[in-house]
Amino acid sequence: MQKITPFLWFNDQAEEAVKFYTSIFKNSRIGKIARYDKAGEKAAGRPAGSVMTVEFQLEGQEFLALNGGPHFKFTEAISFVVNCKTQAEVNRFWKKLSAGGQEVQCGWLKDKYGLSWQIVPTVLGGLLSNKDAAKSQRVMEAMLKMVKLDIKKLKQAAKGK
Repeated sequence: MQKITPFLWFNDQAEEAVKFYTSIFKNSRIGKIARYDKAGEKAAGRPAGSVMTVEFQLEGQEFLALNGGPHFKFTEAISFVVNCKTQAEVNRFWKKLSAGGQEVQCGWLKDKYGLSWQIVPTVLGGLLSNKDAAKSQRVMEAMLKMVKLDIKKLKQAAKGK
């Protein structure tokens, strides 16, 4: 068990969301599912037998999803970064995670459950922290104009093209 586990609060779509996420990431699995009992039904207002929590892993990262009701919503203050080596990988995660959700800007999107994701090419960090400040500035300016990040255009910006 890892020391820190992200805990995701859903209204009543935890199991559906977990199935969605585990269908997107190759190294993923669904673990234990806990259900509300009579006491939980009374305390949480959830039907006995309905899903309370779902343990799952995405790329080896453990998560816990809860059907906790409509009290809390996801915000952009928390997001998950998906590091991608190739444009094909960026495109694949972008398409799947944004389906039914919202494309935002600079590689950010919200999925259909309202959870924010950043689909980021692994080369971006190096391009933005280049010793040549002018190159880094051009990459930043190019990135700020993008919705989905484009590796080729980011590299061209670094070269001044």
